[in-house]
Amino acid sequence: MKLVDPIIAFQSEIQQIRRDLHAHPELCYEEKRTSEVVADKLAEWGIPVIRGLGLTGVVGIIKSGHSKRAIGLRADMDALPMQEVNTFAHASRHPGKMHACGHDGHTAMLLGAAKHLAAHRNFDGTVYLIFQPAEEGGAGARRMIEDGLFEQCPMDAIYGMHNWPGAPTGTMSVVEGPMMASSNEFYVTVKGKGAHAAQPHKGIDPVMVAVQIAQSWQTIISRQKSPLDTAVLSITQIHAGSATNVIPDEAELVGTVRTFTQPVLDMIEQRMEEIAKHTAAAFGAEVEFKFRRNYPPLVNHAAETKFAVEVMKSVVGADNVDDNVEPTMGAEDFAFFLQAKPGCYVFIGNGEGEHRDGGHGLGPCVLHNGSYDFNDNLLPIGASFWVRLAEQALPAA
Repeated sequence: MKLVDPIIAFQSEIQQIRRDLHAHPELCYEEKRTSEVVADKLAEWGIPVIRGLGLTGVVGIIKSGHSKRAIGLRADMDALPMQEVNTFAHASRHPGKMHACGHDGHTAMLLGAAKHLAAHRNFDGTVYLIFQPAEEGGAGARRMIEDGLFEQCPMDAIYGMHNWPGAPTGTMSVVEGPMMASSNEFYVTVKGKGAHAAQPHKGIDPVMVAVQIAQSWQTIISRQKSPLDTAVLSITQIHAGSATNVIPDEAELVGTVRTFTQPVLDMIEQRMEEIAKHTAAAFGAEVEFKFRRNYPPLVNHAAETKFAVEVMKSVVGADNVDDNVEPTMGAEDFAFFLQAKPGCYVFIGNGEGEHRDGGHGLGPCVLHNGSYDFNDNLLPIGASFWVRLAEQALPAA
């Protein structure tokens, strides 16, 4: 492993920042304190700052030399609305809020890189340090784009990184093309006619219609989608009724759809609506169909992925790089950046959880779990990757 020596030297400082952020989690578009910490550190290191993109976003600008080439490096800042069960010293001080996805670590790694890049400037061009709010469901990436990120910060490519529990510490991984899925929600209300449970013939039972729809929807995945296309349709909630002897007026189906491509998503949404409406009509019921597209598929660009792989190898060694990692059906709003600019999103192994301090919860160290904690051993690795990526993307003359 070939890390940047000065980054190793100030690892403890970056760790303190990370743990401070972990102790003070803020939800999407509420990252006021986090933004202040980030902006203050950047200013302390002589880095000009843009505030307000995406409401609470922060962008640091480091220029060196005369080249007009530029890249963006992105870290997300927001926490999750969930209770932390860890009791170590840096556990969340705000009940119901927790950094359970490692965004505190992502922010700290980029700050570590920022400090080194500002001090040494061994590159020719501009590095934009993008500290993004509201990744967890708030589409902060899209909001920053809408607020003029790429107009104020013109860049040739953009890169992102996420810790990955279960992958060994010191490893990195990526795959060209689709790496994370689109995230979409559906809300379907079946409108029947209520009746006494002893006289079902006098009503139109929305529960049975909902059951028929739920079963028929699964044939979209098994019989109407190509077996070579990946997709998941999950019905996660069915709500109906309030008494044992009453057939209700309505039943509700709620869930998610995830795909790696837009055409497959288009087909699934269309067929879901058709099946729901025609099934309901066959029973004399009606359907209200709502389908909400949240995040598009995250698709890594070929050239930028190949470049990132070489940078990974230069930092952690070729044996510790997987350039064909299995894609995940999870979603990430970095996908919006990749729709607008060439770029690449990579994973960095967070280990199995052995790094956690005494006082951690009994649950596994996995994302979105109350026992999770970011692995501080990644701080110099991730920061070194960002530095080497900037230096190699913008080589000094």
